[in-house]
Amino acid sequence: RKDFQVEVFDANRHFHVIYPHRHDFYEVLFFTQGSGWHIIDDRRYEIRPNTVFFLSPGQIHSIELSKDVLGYIFLFTADFFVFNKQNRDALLELPFFYNLENDTPPLSLEQEQVFLLTSLFKQGVGECNLAMSDSRYIVGALLDIILAYCKRYYPVVSLEKVSKGKLLVKRFKQLIDERYLDNLGVKGFADLLAVTPNHLNETVKLYTGKTASDLIEQKVVLEIKRLLKHTELSV
Repeated sequence: RKDFQVEVFDANRHFHVIYPHRHDFYEVLFFTQGSGWHIIDDRRYEIRPNTVFFLSPGQIHSIELSKDVLGYIFLFTADFFVFNKQNRDALLELPFFYNLENDTPPLSLEQEQVFLLTSLFKQGVGECNLAMSDSRYIVGALLDIILAYCKRYYPVVSLEKVSKGKLLVKRFKQLIDERYLDNLGVKGFADLLAVTPNHLNETVKLYTGKTASDLIEQKVVLEIKRLLKHTELSV
């Protein structure tokens, strides 16, 4: 299975997530033209020209678009991003993935920033179409540059170094998304994260105001709501 893809899209591109379907990749959606609404886990965000949306694995999104919409979509897995990187937490250190507030508004770009990102996405599309033996390395380098610029363009407050505690909570949220069906409980997740249940609980409480159990339960409830909303199932 391919672990990355960069494409141009317009209103005709069918990039709705067909439910029930849980993807395990990250998405960067860059709108250069058009309008509409982007619904991510029941939160509605307005689509405008020159905005970038970020989605983490497990999030379900639907999009209402104007007919003149244009832009790019970059899909990639965590393994693709961290390939050849010493820092395995590099992806979680970015402010727009696995946001602890469960709120990831789009990034609005200035015109010169739009030109720069458009050029990088176009190169990515070209490399995907070429599909040469070294294309994945070039696309990987382009992804690094795109995400680095997006981090730079994000509000100054998010450029602060991510603390160990915040990284732990992000790893926990990532694991919940991957393993919530395994009935692990707080101790099971703590074991996977190589920390004590007490430490996990205290850290989660510090950064989210909720307990570790609350986050697990929140995920299960959200998945049940998605199933009821997108399938014929009933309680």
